[in-house]
Amino acid sequence: MRYLYTLAGYLLLAPIFCAVLWFRSLRDARYRKNFSQRFGNGDTLAEPSIWVHAVSVGEVNAAAVLVRTLYDRYPGVPLVVTTLSPMGDERARALLGDRASIRYLPLDLPGSVHKFFDRVKPRIAVIFETELWPNLYHECGRRRVPLVLASARLSPRAMGRYRRFLSLFREVLSNRVTIAAQGESDAERFRSLGAAPERTHVTGNLKFDFAVPANVKTKGAQLREFYAAGRPVWVAGSTHAGEEAIVLEAHREVRKKHPGAILALVPRHPPRFGEVASWLEKQNVRFIRHSQPSARTPDLEVVLVDTLGELLDFYAMGDVAFVGGTLVEVGGHNLLEPAALGLPVLAGPHNFNSADIAKILVESGAALIVNDAKELAARVSVLLSNPAERARIGALGRECVEDNRGALDKLLSLIDPLMRQ
Repeated sequence: MRYLYTLAGYLLLAPIFCAVLWFRSLRDARYRKNFSQRFGNGDTLAEPSIWVHAVSVGEVNAAAVLVRTLYDRYPGVPLVVTTLSPMGDERARALLGDRASIRYLPLDLPGSVHKFFDRVKPRIAVIFETELWPNLYHECGRRRVPLVLASARLSPRAMGRYRRFLSLFREVLSNRVTIAAQGESDAERFRSLGAAPERTHVTGNLKFDFAVPANVKTKGAQLREFYAAGRPVWVAGSTHAGEEAIVLEAHREVRKKHPGAILALVPRHPPRFGEVASWLEKQNVRFIRHSQPSARTPDLEVVLVDTLGELLDFYAMGDVAFVGGTLVEVGGHNLLEPAALGLPVLAGPHNFNSADIAKILVESGAALIVNDAKELAARVSVLLSNPAERARIGALGRECVEDNRGALDKLLSLIDPLMRQ
């Protein structure tokens, strides 16, 4: 089955992937940078490394805690962090500095994977969440490189897709793979795909173990003073196409009860920044682009955050947070960041990317689900009117994050014996 997959990769998947990158590069030149790394090229390390893969920004944020710990725990062992997107690459460089060599994951083709392994010389591989690459996993098995899936998750929707190619993924998971699953339901799904029961563990979600940077609240206060001194603020983070319209409709309703309210709108993908700005102009919205800051005006309605790496700072600026990708069927983004900052968290019904986290936060009372613009506006309006309720819900969020920490220690208990082998 893997041979058919590889043939399809050479003839179909790789050409399509390269074409997609080329088209994206027309709007964003970062997609052209280090393109040869997609085929396994890059600097050759002198010593065997610890290799950590985090597909994009959210996974990079979670992986950073592990990478910093491994850097201190195994001094002298090179660290390599791979990602798939330019946003993930930039975030990894910002969070990790010179602790690790940052590069792109190669295409899942035998030649590219062989070159990558020859250059990186992995002593162990740690791959975050659900990245099942048949040729890459096969090469780990062939070279006897222990492979750990960290904070591994497998949604029912993804499970349905993988079952169509069950024999392929049974082979994939037979290559000495250790599963560190987020929850028991994830672990059971991996077992049903062929993961060895004795190597399948429940360790929790490493995203709970992230540390809020010490200067975030200071940055948030500075942003608030600059854009919204003395005014109520709510933040819509990581929004997607179709979601900004819902959020803006809600904001207009919010301003009927809170005329001075400001929305900090943070689209998920940089290529959409200009598109959202043009759309706001057509909607006759009075807004400021954060990349082009100017003095605030009394009639300011929206701050469009069109920069990278500042979402946490803007959450710290706000009174209430809405997390995007949840009112459209994207599956949601990181609910824990605003919760850890003590903000009431609102989200739409589509949270299948992190269903366990959403369930924990909702059941604890730290997050509330809204289904449309009307419900979103009602929740935001009530919370902006009630500081005591905001503080109560925010305290539940902080407590929930603290109570669920510990995945890092459990993950290290799996990695350490593999490093000693």
